[in-house]
Amino acid sequence: MSAEQPDEPEDDEDLRYFVRIGQTDLDGTKSVERSLIEMNGIGRRTARIIAEKADIDRTATFGRLEDDEIDRIVTKVEEYADEVPEWLTNRQNDFFSGETTHKVGNDLQMKRRHDINRMKMIDSYKGVRHKRGQKVRGQRTKSTGRTEGTIGVNVEEIREEQAEEAAGDEGGEE
Repeated sequence: MSAEQPDEPEDDEDLRYFVRIGQTDLDGTKSVERSLIEMNGIGRRTARIIAEKADIDRTATFGRLEDDEIDRIVTKVEEYADEVPEWLTNRQNDFFSGETTHKVGNDLQMKRRHDINRMKMIDSYKGVRHKRGQKVRGQRTKSTGRTEGTIGVNVEEIREEQAEEAAGDEGGEE
């Protein structure tokens, strides 16, 4: 057992704890696939495709990869929309440009915010729902999504009142 302990710190020296892709810091202690999933706009399937196209083992620890391997992954993330079918991208036929792209990271958040603001400005049905803070995608609203007050029994409030009463009773006995 003592022979294994000196080997572990040497392995940790090669490990990068953070790998930066674009404006996102990814966890270097996880596998390539799991680290890529942490980026906005990249899910399980996309991460698997990127690792496959970059010719890198998706189960390899991300922080232990060589610089050229990480550069290949960064390149594949940037060129993702060009290398996959159109239905695998997240921005098909963009409203303004008409192009099909795949946004990741802060670009995706910014585009999403821009789209929601555009819907609000033109008063589309979805825009009006966004303005009111209601469900947008046709979910039920009769029983869920209630934000105004509590309907029914509030168990936590009852427990707090009982705890206050019990504390008050103990103080009176002394």
